[in-house]
Amino acid sequence: MAEKKAYLILEDGQCFEGYAFGAEKEVTGEVVFTTAMTGYLETLTDKSYYGQIITQTFPLIGNYGVIPEDFEGKSIRAFGYIVNDLCTAPSNFRCQGTLDKFLREQGVPGIFGIDTRKLTLILRSRGTMNGRIAYAPEYSPDIAAYKIKDAVKNVSVASPVSGRGGNFKVAMLDYGYKENIRRELEQRGCSVTIFPYNTSAKEIADFSPDGIMLSNGPGNPADNTESIATLRELFKSTEIPMFGICLGHQLLALAAGFSTEKLKFGHRGSNQPAKDVVTGRTYITTQNHGYVVTSESVDPEIAQTRFVNMNDGTNEGLQYKRKWTFSVQFHPEGCGGPRDTAFLFDEFVKLMGEYRRAKG
Repeated sequence: MAEKKAYLILEDGQCFEGYAFGAEKEVTGEVVFTTAMTGYLETLTDKSYYGQIITQTFPLIGNYGVIPEDFEGKSIRAFGYIVNDLCTAPSNFRCQGTLDKFLREQGVPGIFGIDTRKLTLILRSRGTMNGRIAYAPEYSPDIAAYKIKDAVKNVSVASPVSGRGGNFKVAMLDYGYKENIRRELEQRGCSVTIFPYNTSAKEIADFSPDGIMLSNGPGNPADNTESIATLRELFKSTEIPMFGICLGHQLLALAAGFSTEKLKFGHRGSNQPAKDVVTGRTYITTQNHGYVVTSESVDPEIAQTRFVNMNDGTNEGLQYKRKWTFSVQFHPEGCGGPRDTAFLFDEFVKLMGEYRRAKG
C-alpha cells in the first residue's frame, strides 16, 4: 500500500500527521476514542458511531481482517477511523479481506501512524472535540462549528422489517440497533420485528407485541423529541414490557421526565465496571455512549437506580415502578465481549411471560 500523508486537525488547532488508508476523502466529525482491545469490526459497524471519527487506543488494528458475520450493521456509519498500527496482512480462517479495502469500499477515510496515546490523553483532559481528516495541515473554523444532525433518522430502517417465528412477539424501535440485540432475542425464542424510529405509539400498540425493545443509537438523546413523545404515550397508555439499551435507556428516561447530560469524553470500550446496587455485584460491560441520564433527575416515585458506573458513579440502569420495564446504559449484547450481563435478555423474556399470563 503506497503511503500518502494524511492529517487529523482538531478544533483547537492541534494537528497530527499520519498516513492515509481507506477512502481518499476529507471528513469532519466528533473525535472519540474506544479502549476495546478486540471487536474492531463490531465497533466500525455500530450505528451509534454515526457522525464520529473513531480512535482505537489498542495499537494493532486489522490483524484478523474483515469478517462480515461479525458486523453489527450492514455498513460503516462512522465518518472516519484512526489507528496507530494498521495490519495489512491479516490472518484468520474467516478473513474475507483487509481493513484498508473494506474502508475504501465503504467510502470511509482512515489514518494510521498517529500517536493514538497522545490523542487519547488530549481527549481525556480537554474533552471530546471535533476534528477533520484532511490531506493538508490547514485549520478551518468550520471544524469547531460542526454538529451531528438527524443522527437517528439517518441510521434507522425506513419501513418495518418482519421477524422470524418465535414464542414471543417483540417490537424493536430502531434508533440504530445492533444486530446482536436481535440475535440475543431470537436465541431466546423471540420473533423480532424492527420498526422505524418514528413509528407512532398507536402503530406499536396495534401490533400487540409481548414486549418492546428500545435499541441503542447515535447522537444527543434530547434531540429526539418525536421518539420521546411516543415513548411517553406508550409508557402511560400500555402495560407492555419495555427494555431499553443505551440510547433507548436515555430516551425512556427523558419520556419519564428525567434529564440527560453530556459526559466529558464518554464511555467507549469493553471494560467498564457497572455495579448492580440491588445485589451488590459488579459486572464488566461493553459501552459506547457520550451522554448519560442525570442521576439527580431520577424521581424515585417513578424509577430507581439499578446500576451505577464504578469509575465515575454515573447512572448505568433504571428499574421502573411501572410494571415490567427496565433499561441499561451499557450493552448486554456486546460483542466481542464481555458477556457478563446477557442474563438481562432472560429477564426481559421472563417479564414478557408474566405480562402474557396477566393478560390472560
